[in-house]
Amino acid sequence: MGNIILLAETGSDITKDVAEKYGIYIVPMHVSFGEETKDDAAFPAEEVCLFYERTGKLPKTSGSVPEDFEKIFDRIHKEHPDGQILYLAYSSVTTCSYQSGQIAAQGRDYVTSIDTKHVSVGQYAVVITMAKLLREHPEWTVSEAAEKAKEVSESVRMCFVPDKLEFLRAGGRVSNAAALCGTLLKIHPQIDILDGYLKATKKHRGSMKKIVAGLTESYIREQELDLDEIWLINSPRMSDEVRQRAEKAAVSCGARKVTWVQTGGVITTHGGPGAFGVVGISKKR
Repeated sequence: MGNIILLAETGSDITKDVAEKYGIYIVPMHVSFGEETKDDAAFPAEEVCLFYERTGKLPKTSGSVPEDFEKIFDRIHKEHPDGQILYLAYSSVTTCSYQSGQIAAQGRDYVTSIDTKHVSVGQYAVVITMAKLLREHPEWTVSEAAEKAKEVSESVRMCFVPDKLEFLRAGGRVSNAAALCGTLLKIHPQIDILDGYLKATKKHRGSMKKIVAGLTESYIREQELDLDEIWLINSPRMSDEVRQRAEKAAVSCGARKVTWVQTGGVITTHGGPGAFGVVGISKKR
């Protein structure tokens, strides 16, 4: 990867093993369970579900703070004194992390920051794609890598669908009435990541196991996703049947590789258990 070191937040849902494989550094976001605040990725996402069932309240998520970045910047600089850090940030309109990173980067001329305008597995796709490209192009300068990262970010597409609206209701994102109607009618809003924002674009009716195949196929085709690799979003308590139907649908579309990525504490808090999503790189121009 030359002298360019990639950095992303835990909200990208990049696991420790994957981060080590590609030499990616991860800065923690945070999840508060009442009075106790934990680093995201330092606990199983299932704890989010258990906390809600026990208390009737959702944990609260928060972005990385300047001190988090100062620690990781200093660590990277110590381990790679000649390295250039390329920070590929979680969507800046959804969290304070990008701003915190900018604050911490002041006086550190070895840090370049890019707002990927993605969250969760969308950000994962950007970072992993860049890691692979940097291995293929060790001659790139950080400026060249940053321009490519912008291009990759603009090409990545992501949508997700919550299994139930209960977590969205508890988080104040839908009303009690809307959540009740959605549950009774088995309506699942499709949330697309558009220019960094999470926007409801469609509604799917039926159980997750009934809608997941059609959703996967239609999203891959409508977005003209590159079939070299499709990333599918897995969240706590997703059934094996849903996984099997989704993966089969992706393969039937011609996907040569299907990679499952599980949501961590941050996105599980917002999407709830059983949420599903599709991510890929669009060939649209």
